[in-house]
Amino acid sequence: MPRKPRRSGQLVPRPFAFSPFARSVTRVATACSSKDKVSISKSDRTSKLLADKSSSKHSLRENDSESETSEEEAPEEIIQADFAFFDPKPDDFHGVKMLLQSYLDDKQWDVSGFVDLILAQTTVGSVVKIEDDEDEGLFALLTALNLGRYKDNKCINEVRDYLLKVCGEKNTVGELKRLLEDQADHVGLLVSQRVMNLPPQLLPHLYNSLFDEISWATEDEPTKDLRESFRFKHYLLLTRIYKKKAQNKKGSTSSSNDEDIIYVKPEDELFFELCSWSFTFPLHIQPPASQELKNYRLMGLVMAVEADKAPAFREKLRSLIDEP
Repeated sequence: MPRKPRRSGQLVPRPFAFSPFARSVTRVATACSSKDKVSISKSDRTSKLLADKSSSKHSLRENDSESETSEEEAPEEIIQADFAFFDPKPDDFHGVKMLLQSYLDDKQWDVSGFVDLILAQTTVGSVVKIEDDEDEGLFALLTALNLGRYKDNKCINEVRDYLLKVCGEKNTVGELKRLLEDQADHVGLLVSQRVMNLPPQLLPHLYNSLFDEISWATEDEPTKDLRESFRFKHYLLLTRIYKKKAQNKKGSTSSSNDEDIIYVKPEDELFFELCSWSFTFPLHIQPPASQELKNYRLMGLVMAVEADKAPAFREKLRSLIDEP
C-alpha cells in the first residue's frame, strides 16, 4: 500500500496534561528543555502542520531566554512552521544520537549501535523536522524495533540487561523476562524521543504513521521473515514520569492538590491506562528542579502494552489532543 501525504490546517498548541497543576508543571518543564538542540531528517510521506510558535511554551523558539526585568511584555510574534515526517537516513545519525543520549539514564552503552539499527530500518519509523529548514534540526523520533530480530546486537542485549536490572518488582520481573527472552520475536521496543516543546498536535499524526507503517510492513516487506518480524503481539516502552516525593513526618510544602504523577509525554498516560503491567524505577540523572517540580522526582517507567490495543490508543490520543 503506497504511503500518502497527510496534511492538516493551522494548529494551536495546547497543554499536555489534564489538571491545571500538571499543565503548569508541563509548561515549566517545556520552557527549561527548549534549549536542547539536535540536528537531523525522513522521505516519502510528509505531514505538514502549522504551529503557533510563540503563543505557548510548547512552541519552538530560536532563543528561549526570558527577561523578567521589563514590566511590559513585548508583543508576541506569530511564526508558522511546517513540520514534516521523514524516513530515517544515515545523515540523521548525530541528531538521533542526541535524542537518545540519556535513553538508559547514565549507563555507558552502545548507543551508536542502537542508532544504527534505527536508521537502517527505513520502512518503519519516522523522524520529525521543520520542512526545508537549512540546519535540518531534528525534533522527534518514533520507531519500533523487534527485540527478537535484533537479539544478537550488543545494544539490544544492553537494553535487555538494563531493564532486568532496574526492575525491582518481583511480581513483574518474570513477565518482563518473558517478553525480553521467550516472546522476544513478537515484541516491539517502542522508542519515542523528542524535544519537549514539540507541538502536541503532531502526536496523533506521528503515531498513526508508525502503526500504519507497521501494518504495511507485514504485507510489503520483501521476505517472509521480515514481514513476520512486524507482527507484534506486545509493545515494550521505556519512558519517564515525574513522581511526587513522599512527605516527611515533619510536614511538607507540597499541596494536597498536587498530582501524584506527572506524565512528561501526554501519550504515556494513555499507554499506562492500556498496559498489561508496568513498573517504575529511580533515575540517576535529575534535571534542575523548578519551583513547580520541587516536590517531584524524575523516574523511569516501563510499560508492556498488547499490540491489539493500538486502535484504542490511537482513538484516545486523538480525543486527548482534540479536547478543548
